Amino acid sequence: MDHELTLMAVHAHPDDEVLSTGGVLLRAAEEGIRTVLVTCTNGEQGDAPGGVKPGEPGHDPEAVAALRLTELRESISHLNIAHLETLGYRDSGMAGWEANGDPRAFANVPVETAAARLAELIRQYRPQVVVTYDENGGYGHPDHIQANRIAVAATEATGIPDKLYYGAMPRSGIKRMVEHMRAAGMPMEEEFPDDFGTPDELITTVVDASAYVERKVKALKAHQSQSDSVFLLALPEEFQRHGLGTEAFIRHYNRVAAAPDHEDDLFAGLR
Repeated sequence: MDHELTLMAVHAHPDDEVLSTGGVLLRAAEEGIRTVLVTCTNGEQGDAPGGVKPGEPGHDPEAVAALRLTELRESISHLNIAHLETLGYRDSGMAGWEANGDPRAFANVPVETAAARLAELIRQYRPQVVVTYDENGGYGHPDHIQANRIAVAATEATGIPDKLYYGAMPRSGIKRMVEHMRAAGMPMEEEFPDDFGTPDELITTVVDASAYVERKVKALKAHQSQSDSVFLLALPEEFQRHGLGTEAFIRHYNRVAAAPDHEDDLFAGLR
């Protein structure tokens, strides 16, 4: 290998780095692999202090962005992330929000424009492995979808990464979590549709993150201003361990001949 092993995670907002990739980032750092987090937006459409929602009196998008970037820097200290790169685009908000119409919003930036900036970072860090969201952004968030688009485009344009992964939520895991909560008598405020999550047969890679649950929780808590929207933080420890103890992925792109069809390590075949 002619350069340092490197893992790059491409995420949409401050706090997205924790749930689906906190474990693989921590594991990589412990194994001497350089870790790079690219955060595409500043999170302007998050909650303001006191839980003030976008569009409500007292919600200042610029102040929210400054706060969320401060929280992000604390979060990455818990995840041992070596390099943080922020693209600084404006948060587009959830699908259907008024913010979707802002021409400055990340989702409205031409893909080739944002992808070119990400490609510069890929050329700088030369990651063998890149991780981002699937084509639907996990659950349809416009910024997650845009992050997928630019990660795919930048990977193809540079030809540098050996593997590109999409984060996944296995349907079987979601079902087990719901059943476990019901058995424990915990109220379920909403029902998950049968097609929520990723079909298990599409998942290629499942990484054991159980050793990193406590640090993932600390990283989530660093994003204190958004704590009301983090479902897992409101749950007892046993449910946090269940929800945060594994991280699953779909291997979208691979040119490593030695990589097995089903992996427990993003760097399988690269060491």
